[in-house]
Amino acid sequence: MDTGESTPRRRMRADARRNYERLLAAASTAFTERGTDASLEEIARRAGVANGTLYSHFPTRQALLEALLGDRMRALAATGEELLDHSSPFEALAAWARTAVTHTARYRGLGASLMRAIEDESSELHAACEAVLAASERLVARARAAGELREDVTAPDLYALVNAVAWVGEQSSPAQGERLLTFTLNGLRAR
Repeated sequence: MDTGESTPRRRMRADARRNYERLLAAASTAFTERGTDASLEEIARRAGVANGTLYSHFPTRQALLEALLGDRMRALAATGEELLDHSSPFEALAAWARTAVTHTARYRGLGASLMRAIEDESSELHAACEAVLAASERLVARARAAGELREDVTAPDLYALVNAVAWVGEQSSPAQGERLLTFTLNGLRAR
């Protein structure tokens, strides 16, 4: 199963590698079904390993999320960089926001986890969140400079809005989330 996880930093024995991969697959399933607050003990049980094995690989929930999402978050940041070449700075920003909402909607509750991680420099997920925020900062600055985005909009505003829209989508429906994102983007456009 492709979970999009980061490769562990140290070389593992074959059995440790299997446990690591089973834990990531079980976490992906649990986070999809129950959200990012799913029980870590349940994840270990689903993976067929002891709790100690889970914690030896992932000492915190944020470490587990980083392993599952780190590569995807770095890809989201790279998408932002690629969109800097788009002919319309505002449309580039809007495309990035839609991509970010889709990313955040992957697991119920992920938006809240990402908002906590951006504020917590000790979080294993913080660096990936910072990379996403930096990419959005360049998109915001470019759209403001082109006169297409309100002057008072900041990258942290956009980051928070993306996470809020993903939350609305999980609480009601993805269509309602998309509708809210469209309203939001229209409100951010310079008049």
